[in-house]
Formats: sequence, structure tokens, C-alpha cells
Amino acid sequence: MFGKYLVLISLMSVLVVTGCDSTNVDNAPESDGQQLTSPTGPDVDVSLALTSAQLDWVGQQIFRNECAGRFQCLVHWNDGEAFPSLGIGHFIWYPEGVEGRFVESFPALMEYMEQRQVNIPEWLRALEPFDAPWREKADFLAVDDSPRVAELREFLAGTQGIQAEFIFRRARKSLGKIIEAAPDDQKPEIAARLESLSQTPGGVYAIIDYVNFKGEGLSPTERYEGQGWGLLQVLLEMSESPDQSALVKFREAADTVLTRRAANAENPIERERWLPGWRKRLETYAEPPVFKISK
Repeated sequence: MFGKYLVLISLMSVLVVTGCDSTNVDNAPESDGQQLTSPTGPDVDVSLALTSAQLDWVGQQIFRNECAGRFQCLVHWNDGEAFPSLGIGHFIWYPEGVEGRFVESFPALMEYMEQRQVNIPEWLRALEPFDAPWREKADFLAVDDSPRVAELREFLAGTQGIQAEFIFRRARKSLGKIIEAAPDDQKPEIAARLESLSQTPGGVYAIIDYVNFKGEGLSPTERYEGQGWGLLQVLLEMSESPDQSALVKFREAADTVLTRRAANAENPIERERWLPGWRKRLETYAEPPVFKISK
């Protein structure tokens, strides 16, 4: 009835990121696989594999993309948003009573850190419910130079490696769900495109960063005019041109998807300020430099 897609996602090396908290790395959960079904086609093995030097580069690149590598930006509240963004991946954290359309990620990061037995600041661990303690941006700015916020920034600066690992694992776990969510007649193409991207460090970086940047594309709330902008939508948009690499096709498809999102957005800030920055980020979706860092 259905052919089977076996998505084997494996973490091939330990993350080594500048500022990394390397404790408990050996106790990380074993990588897992998912058995998926699809109408036609052979088994497809999509594996995200990078050397430690390449993973180091990915983590630092994501920090540059989100924060320009700036310490102050590790706890930040963007204009036009109803929530603060934290860490190297600008993980979303909603205040109490805020129900946003975007998938919240900071609480999941904290759960992961607890599983890894990371030493979390006591005041942060004690929050109940675990909501951002500032209701709006003005409240945050009033305490931006407080000891608690300073401690939070130091904590996030010292756990960059764990955060990068969390981002990697989120992307890894999303691949099977994305193939499963694709239209039945396009599952083979989506799986093949992921497989092609996974063959090079630049393609793996693009997958990891885009999932952290704009999500998997699976949440029904992450839609404007019924159209999403996550990884699934970019994969569906990719061309079949034989003259371009998978990474180039991904970059061009992402530009199309994000341009469409900005055009559909009610808030003009997306077209006027955010879209140029998104496009600049897409320009980083290229193969990394030759690594001279020893493995």
C-alpha cells in the first residue's frame, strides 16, 4: 500500500562551541529514528552529520544571525513583538496571558537543560508558571540592567553549546514530521530534497538554521492568508532545475516563501524592516570555509 521512508537522524559528534558548557555531553539521549510511510519510492536515509568543527561553526553562525554575536542581545525584546527572545537562537518566551501565533521555544530549551542537569539560575527555575516575567517591552526595558537579567545573560552566554545542541536536535526530530505532513504525491520529492541538502555541511546548516529561524512549517497558527513559511513550505517551493545545487535551490525557495509572508503580513514592519534582514540571513546559506580546527 505504502512505500516506507526510514529517516535515520544521527548526531555524529560532540558539539564544541565557543563558550560551551560541555558538562554531561556524554549523557545526551541516544539519537532516534522514525518509521514513516509514503505512497511510492524506495527507502530514503536522511542523516544530519557534521564534524565537531563544522558544528562549532553552525552554532556560532546562528548566534551571529540572531544577535550579531553580541552579549547584550542574548536577552532581548524586538520592536513589533509581544515577547522577549533569548539565547543564541532567539528562543521565544511568552509573558503570562499572551497567546501568540509563533511556536514558543524557550520553555522547551529549559526542559532540555534540566534533563542535561545544567545549573539553571534558581530564580528562573522557581518561576511558576514558567512565563516571561515581563508583561511588555517597557517592563523589560525598566529592568534591563538589573542583576537578574545580567545573570540570565551570563547563564545563556555560558551554555551556548547546549543551546546549539538543542537547535540541532529540534531540526533532527522535525525531518520525519515534515515528510509525513507533505501532500502524499509530493512526499518522495520532499524526502529527496532533504536527502540532497543533507549531503553537505552547508545544506545541513541551512536545515538547522531555518527550523530555528522560521520553524518546521507545521503549526496551523503560523500562517498568513492560509500560507505558511516554515521548512516544509520552502521544500515544497524548491525547483527541480538540474543546473543548480540543492543549497542554491533551497536559498531561492526560502526567499520566495519569506517574500510571500511579508506581502501577506498585516504589520508593514515585516516588509519594511524584517524582510531585508531575512534575505541577508539567507545569503549565509552557503558551504562553510575549509576548517583548520583539529577534530
